[in-house]
Amino acid sequence: MRAFLDINLLLFVHFLLLYSYFSSSVSSSCRLQGQFHLNGMHKAGDVVLGGLFEIHFFSVFPDLSFTSEPQQPTCHSFDVLGFRQAQTMAFAIDEINRNTNLLPNVTLGYSLYDNCVKLGIGFRAALLLASGQEEQFILDDTCVGTPPVIGIVGDSSSTRSIAISTVLGLYRVPMVSYFATCSCLSDRQKFPSFFRTIPSDAFQVRAMIQILRHFGWTWTGLLVSDDDYGLHAARSFQSDLAQSGGGCLAYLEVLPWGNDPAELMRIVDVMKKSTARVVIVFGHESHMMNLMEEVVRQNVTGLQWMASEAWIAATVLQTPQLMPYIGGTLGIAIRRGEIPGFKDFLLKIQPDLQHNNSYGNSMVNQFWEYTFQCRFAPPHAGWVEAGGSLCTGQEDLEIVETEFLDISNLRPEYNVYKAVYALAYALDNMLQCEPGRGPFREHSCGSLQRLEPWQLVHYLEMINFTTPFGDQVSFDVNGDAIPIYDVMNWLSLPDGKTTIQNVGQVKESAKGEELILDEDKIFWNFESKEPPRSVCSESCPPGTRMARKKGESECCFDCISCSEGKISNKTGCSCPEDFWSSPQRDHCVPKKTEFLSYQEPLGICLTTTSLLGTFICTVIMGIFIYYHSTPIVRANNSELSFQLLLSLKSCFLCSLLFIGRPSLWTCQLRHAAFGISFVLCVSCILVKTIVVLAVFKASKPGGGASLKWFGAVQQRGTVLVLTSIQAAICTAWIVSASPAPHKNTQYHNDKIVYECVVGSTVGFAVLLSYVGFLAILSFLLAFLARNLPDNFNEAKLITFSMLIFCAVWVAFVPAYVNSPGKYSDAVEVFAILASSFGLLLALFGPKCYIILLRPERNTKKAIMGRGIES
Repeated sequence: MRAFLDINLLLFVHFLLLYSYFSSSVSSSCRLQGQFHLNGMHKAGDVVLGGLFEIHFFSVFPDLSFTSEPQQPTCHSFDVLGFRQAQTMAFAIDEINRNTNLLPNVTLGYSLYDNCVKLGIGFRAALLLASGQEEQFILDDTCVGTPPVIGIVGDSSSTRSIAISTVLGLYRVPMVSYFATCSCLSDRQKFPSFFRTIPSDAFQVRAMIQILRHFGWTWTGLLVSDDDYGLHAARSFQSDLAQSGGGCLAYLEVLPWGNDPAELMRIVDVMKKSTARVVIVFGHESHMMNLMEEVVRQNVTGLQWMASEAWIAATVLQTPQLMPYIGGTLGIAIRRGEIPGFKDFLLKIQPDLQHNNSYGNSMVNQFWEYTFQCRFAPPHAGWVEAGGSLCTGQEDLEIVETEFLDISNLRPEYNVYKAVYALAYALDNMLQCEPGRGPFREHSCGSLQRLEPWQLVHYLEMINFTTPFGDQVSFDVNGDAIPIYDVMNWLSLPDGKTTIQNVGQVKESAKGEELILDEDKIFWNFESKEPPRSVCSESCPPGTRMARKKGESECCFDCISCSEGKISNKTGCSCPEDFWSSPQRDHCVPKKTEFLSYQEPLGICLTTTSLLGTFICTVIMGIFIYYHSTPIVRANNSELSFQLLLSLKSCFLCSLLFIGRPSLWTCQLRHAAFGISFVLCVSCILVKTIVVLAVFKASKPGGGASLKWFGAVQQRGTVLVLTSIQAAICTAWIVSASPAPHKNTQYHNDKIVYECVVGSTVGFAVLLSYVGFLAILSFLLAFLARNLPDNFNEAKLITFSMLIFCAVWVAFVPAYVNSPGKYSDAVEVFAILASSFGLLLALFGPKCYIILLRPERNTKKAIMGRGIES
């Protein structure tokens, strides 16, 4: 690319020197030394617009030995569509001259040149347009000629536009191109006076990538022309493709200028061996003509071609011989437009018989000769003998089958039309300026008498008009037009001919690039009549992930099985945290949840047992209420007995908080309720034990004060204080580090175990330790009072109940620590129920037995050990 730009720079210098030489060498007769004839077409006017068009496909420069006068370069292979584009400019200027509302009292003229698809010729033409010094402009011996052009429509090539605009931009001569798309031309610092009515390649590249993504083509080949147009497109394409993540390039090849058989053979061989089925070409018609010759020679079929706007409408390629290879081509085309009255204008074209040998107006004559296969006199040697005829100039265009008159698909022509009108509207706005309110120095205005091209640039930047076809024309800050393209498809007809049909549109919108496709209309040149697959590696099947092949593109990969519980997705093998793979590993399913449920057998059993314990407490309470006046109830401190029954009922009920899906409030409440209920229960037992000891002590001489200092008020107060301490412990625990629900996935990969984390292990340990401390204290006091002389020794029952209680909770700790998931909750519930039933049966079982089954022992004498009443 650097070398290419250096060559362009040398060409600039060469032609600048050449131009300076010609300009300084004007003789007194106003004839230039070293004449360099250009094919052209001219019309005089008050203001002249220049134009550069491709009227011939190829040109040949003779060898320069400098031993004789250098021969002129020869242009050949007449381009009918290029000539029609030149005629579009002539038509637009003629239409403007007849328009009384646009540029009234001003006649536009034109000076159009053929660049012969050569930078040297196009550059020379642009310099002559800017200077006004060309042989055919000379009017008389006074050297007074037509004024230089104030703006140029062209060029069609990005490379020539770069070269020309680089030089003319120094003098701010405006250029409005209708076909140069290189994104580099949007650089306002380098090309300050360049405008275009065709979107930039930056947009075209993004449009191409949109189509690739739409059809899932992630593995493509890219061919580009060896010029600024192709090389900039390649750079933009690679950059945008990488950013979009839409695919990879299987290969990137640069098409040579001219017919280079060895290089073309190599490129086609690369295409043939590649697995990419889609080939994108940013090139010109001449490139494709040479390339397709080699494609046909090697019989490379089965490719889906994608064309840039430079060759999508190339009729020279739409031949029956090429359709088996290139049919079904998809491409980006310039926006199609309609130009009313254009065909009538074309039919009025007539050759200039008076100046048929003049290069100044040679375009029409060359078109005439090409169309009617004749020659204006005198023909070259051998022409008549070969069967040719002389042109009369009276031939009828309507009876000739030529694409020149087919105006159903005006695309570059429509851009030419808009470019001419853009210059005209800018000039009109400038001439309507009111003196003293202009945009120039001291608020001055431009005038027709002292017209400067740079003044027109200011107005070009602000033009905004609508064509008769309904399209808005304006330029952004970079001189680019509003981006919009048609998507075209080459359709093979049954008669062997080819037509290009519109199958969609891509345009800039508020959402970005918007692609609209009518897929039902697209012709696919494959047996399946379906879009081809173009991927380096097929998508991995479910349950596998992509593993990139070493040293290859990211689009080429192997498929590796996913690990258990994972499925393949865009980022590899994964499933969301709460999901697991299906047995087929083709989709993620929610993980099974596990917690101690009311619906499962274990939960049902524990719930039933808890309710049974609660029911038994209620029954016992009812029995004690019913027999409250009997000695055995009264002798066992009925108030503490009722408190103990209520606390046991709370113990049974708090176990239900451990069943069901954990939530924040159940996690916080379950341990607090458990701790407070058991402390209340053990506190009552402790007070009972103390009361037993106090009664025994009171029965001894001088021990009556013990009952005085531990009466009913002190008993209630002791239970309240001991329970309040546990309540304070629970409150501090919940406030500092509250228990909370937790989804545990450590036990099973495919299950979520819902459990309550204690939050603070210290808080939980203090809670249990306090319960244990009271239980051990009660056990020790009861153990000391176990042998007190009494027929019904309450201390023995308390000792036995505390022994059961402590044994259960000592066994609970290791069982709880080693039980996973819901089974830890089940162990805790079991410990609560077992200890509660132990206390209930040990303390109240014997009493209920006597009350219900041995009522003869429910007397004061029996309780005092004085025998049983008869």
